[in-house]
Amino acid sequence: MFLGAVLFSAKAIFVKLAYQYNIDPVSLLTLRMVLSLPFFLLMGYFSGRNQKTESVKKKEWVQIFLLGMVGYYLASLFDFQGLQYISAGLERLILFVYPTIVVIFTAILYKKPIQRFQYLALGMTYIGIFIAFVYDAGVGSQKNVGLGAILVFLSAVTYAIYLIGSGKMIPKVGTVRFTAYAMSFSSLAVILHSLIFNGMNIWDFQKEVYYISALMAIFATVIPSFLISGGIKMIGSDNASIIGSIGPVSTIILAYIFLGEEISISQIIGTVFVLAGVLIISLRKKPALKVSV
Repeated sequence: MFLGAVLFSAKAIFVKLAYQYNIDPVSLLTLRMVLSLPFFLLMGYFSGRNQKTESVKKKEWVQIFLLGMVGYYLASLFDFQGLQYISAGLERLILFVYPTIVVIFTAILYKKPIQRFQYLALGMTYIGIFIAFVYDAGVGSQKNVGLGAILVFLSAVTYAIYLIGSGKMIPKVGTVRFTAYAMSFSSLAVILHSLIFNGMNIWDFQKEVYYISALMAIFATVIPSFLISGGIKMIGSDNASIIGSIGPVSTIILAYIFLGEEISISQIIGTVFVLAGVLIISLRKKPALKVSV
């Protein structure tokens, strides 16, 4: 579980490294999904054969498709777009607030009142994001930091919607099978997006782009999805949420090592606030499966 969380957090590092070779977000996301798709198709095939529950019904296929579009296609697209403008560390912090968004959406949709401890957690989380954002906006040469933050926040919102919907689907379909099918649908959607907007022109970049994309697909997409699914099964979702909190911290450290991003006092304070707020919420409920964008 720990290794899976660290590997998933490395996705932002791979994206930022690839952007140094002038690849656009859609092409890079397409490469990631094209290289990941065969693994998820195989995972879905074998999990379907071994599944003891009933076969997936037509209505469930539609729901899995829609959740895949929201939770992986849109969330990944917003995330890759946003990473053009903000640091990898801030990106991971913003993405990590999705449990707080789930709480807000659940309160609105199901009329569940927000508890006092949740208000405290929400306040701490968004204060932390504000502190980290102010630092990111004040340093470096990146422009449109506000736009980048909004895009990544939209990624967190769409992923939160996916989590709310997946809570009902996973018990019916199974964790591994649901993840494999949702990822496969989203991969096909990304490929279609690329065909429409750039003619699937993804083969004219420097060789380094393909090395980075392959590493991102294998080590920051496929392998961690298996590790996290297995970790949740072994230790439970509550304990998994605690271990998963290493994600923002590992991203900041990896960004410092591989991208030369500074680690400031403001960033550390913001990270502590975000982690504290999210953990307060996560430990007071049973979170759904966490498979990061």
